[in-house]
Amino acid sequence: MISRRSAVKGGVATALAAIGGTAIDRRAAAREAAFEAAFPPEGDILDVGGVPVHAVIRGTGPDLVMIHGASGNNRDFTFDLIDRLSDRYRCIAFDRPGLGYTGHVDPAYRAAFATQAETPAEQAALLAGAYGQVGRGVPLVLGHSFGGTIALAWGLDHPARALILLAAASNRWKGGLGPIYAVNASAPGGAIAVPLLTATVGDDRLRQITEGIFAPDPMPDGYFQHVGAQLTLRRDSLRANARQVNGLKPHIVGMEGRYDALRLPIEMVHGTADTIVPPETHAHPFKAMVPHANLTMLDGVGHMPHHADPEAVIAAIDRAAAAG
Repeated sequence: MISRRSAVKGGVATALAAIGGTAIDRRAAAREAAFEAAFPPEGDILDVGGVPVHAVIRGTGPDLVMIHGASGNNRDFTFDLIDRLSDRYRCIAFDRPGLGYTGHVDPAYRAAFATQAETPAEQAALLAGAYGQVGRGVPLVLGHSFGGTIALAWGLDHPARALILLAAASNRWKGGLGPIYAVNASAPGGAIAVPLLTATVGDDRLRQITEGIFAPDPMPDGYFQHVGAQLTLRRDSLRANARQVNGLKPHIVGMEGRYDALRLPIEMVHGTADTIVPPETHAHPFKAMVPHANLTMLDGVGHMPHHADPEAVIAAIDRAAAAG
């Protein structure tokens, strides 16, 4: 039996927690507004069956769809790579669902206490639908990291001339992905931990995280000021990113069973020093499953080959375009 005194104490604690939560949410909302003011959309917002999809379209030539990785947005491509390509490719860089300025395929995925997120197949379908509004023929599809998973899902389910996979997450791995993803993807973590992160994580810490993604390569000058990593600190984006990544492995396992159906040209570029998506776990097993895929290994390069060695990536795109 709960005593009256215990009930009173419990009620006070609950009230104080609610007050604290309200203050955190206010702080989080204010920071989100500031992030979006500092890093507004650079392209057009398409309406794809009621879902907003942010697309940056620049250049002339064959269509090249570009899909960013986890914790990112299409500014990763507008920083430098699109400018290098726009003289001969019509680059179409999408924000993935829940990230940047693209919405969710299902409103249920936005809920604070949800644990599910868009599957690779759902993401590919949404972006292929967006491409259907702006495209000119069958596109080349490029994906980086988690975006490489989505590019593979696109190649499995939708028309593509060729795939270009940069440090792509393509194959199953042992174990989990660490406590941060597990906590933020959980129902209580999404409701409680995520708003606290949005309200408190500063630019210095965010810069350190971004530099870690590039390691052992240096982060290019001006990249942090351009890419808008702060957009991923928004509550919805933190939840979406954690849920998508934390739930990825079963979908990868299912996709592996279909890789033998891939007949289109595939170019792969992967760094030997990539510890985020290790080549021995992803690139090499995928190459064994899909022997016709062309794998370029970059010695000493980490997880961001399109910044560390853009010429090698451009050469891979050119080969894919010629083959497709």
